[in-house]
Amino acid sequence: MDPIKNQISAIDPLTIDPVAEPNGEEALHKILSGTTVFSDSRPIAAVTSLEQRRRRKAQIAGGLLLGAAAVTVGVLVASSFETVSSNPLPAVTLQTSTPTPTASATPTPTPTVTPTATPSATPTVAAPVTTPPAPTTPPAVASAPVVPPVQAPTTQTYTFPDGHLSFTYPVGWSIRADQGPFDPPGTAEASRIVTVFDAAGAEVARIFNGNYADGTAGLVDRTILDRAVVPGVRDNSGELVEFGFSSNQSQYIPYEGPPYEGMPSPRTGPVEGPPTYIMDVRVSSELQAGVSSSGTNQVRVPNGIMSAYAVFDPSKNPAFATPDAAKAWMGSTQYAQLKAMFLSLSYK
Repeated sequence: MDPIKNQISAIDPLTIDPVAEPNGEEALHKILSGTTVFSDSRPIAAVTSLEQRRRRKAQIAGGLLLGAAAVTVGVLVASSFETVSSNPLPAVTLQTSTPTPTASATPTPTPTVTPTATPSATPTVAAPVTTPPAPTTPPAVASAPVVPPVQAPTTQTYTFPDGHLSFTYPVGWSIRADQGPFDPPGTAEASRIVTVFDAAGAEVARIFNGNYADGTAGLVDRTILDRAVVPGVRDNSGELVEFGFSSNQSQYIPYEGPPYEGMPSPRTGPVEGPPTYIMDVRVSSELQAGVSSSGTNQVRVPNGIMSAYAVFDPSKNPAFATPDAAKAWMGSTQYAQLKAMFLSLSYK
C-alpha cells in the first residue's frame, strides 16, 4: 500500500487497513542468527508506534461514544412526540435525518421537523369561531289528557212504593212519606203523600200519588212568571203536563141569579188583598194567563191522581212582599233546585 495513503487512512479509525504485527520470536531469531540491516526505506505505515496505538484506541472510543450519544438523542426526540392522551390524534409524519457520527465531540443533528422546546402532551387546536344560534322557542310538549275528577252525586232519587212515580231531589234534603187519602178501602197502600224538606229542615214541597183526591176552585187573574214542560209525565187525556210559577190575584165572582130583597149590589173586579203565589205541576189547560178559574193541579195518571206543589213559608202572607221580590227569588239556588225536582217527575 502506498505510504501516503496509509497515513491518510490512519486518521480515520473506521477506514484503517489492518496491519499485521510482527512476530516477536521471529524477529529475535533474526537478530541472533543473522545479520540485520537497518534501513529507513520501510514504509511508515508498516511500523506502528506506541503513540499511534494510543491515538487509535482514543479514536475508536470517541467514535463509539458519538454513536451512543446519537442513539440517545434519537430516543429522546422520538419520546417527546408521544401523546399522553387516550384519544387518537391525526397521524403526523416527522421526517428526521439520521445523524452521522463525526469526529466532533458534540454532534448537532438537524431534523427536518424541529420540535418545540416544551412539547405539549395534547396538541392545542384553535377552536373555530362560531356564532351561537338564535334562541328558539322549544316545541310544545303534548300534555297528558286531563281527566276531570269524579264528581260526587248532587241528587238522589225517591220512588213511590208501587214503583210508578219517581223524582230526584238535592243531596242534603230529606223526605217523609205519609199515608194519603184513599177510596175504596183496601187501596191505602197505593196512596202516599211525600213531604220534602230542605237542608235546613224546612218544608218546601209536597208530592202525592194515589187513587183519590178532591179540591175547590175560584176566579183569579193569573200572571205567569215561569213555565216548562215536564217530559216524564203525560195526563191520561194526552195533554201535556207543565211546571209553572205564577202570581194569582183573586177576583169577585159575578152573581148571576135573580135579585132578592136586601141583596147588596153585585161586585166585580179584584178582591182586596195581596196575590197568592203558586208553584206547581198541572196540565197545560190549567195554566192560563189572565182572568180564569184557579183550576186544579190534579194530573190524572193510570194509577189514579198525581199532584206536586211547592210549600211557601206560612208565616209570610204574601210569600213575597212585591212582584219584584218574587222575580228576584227566581234567580236563587232554592228556586233552581225546586224547579229541577218538579221537572224530574217521571211516571212509568
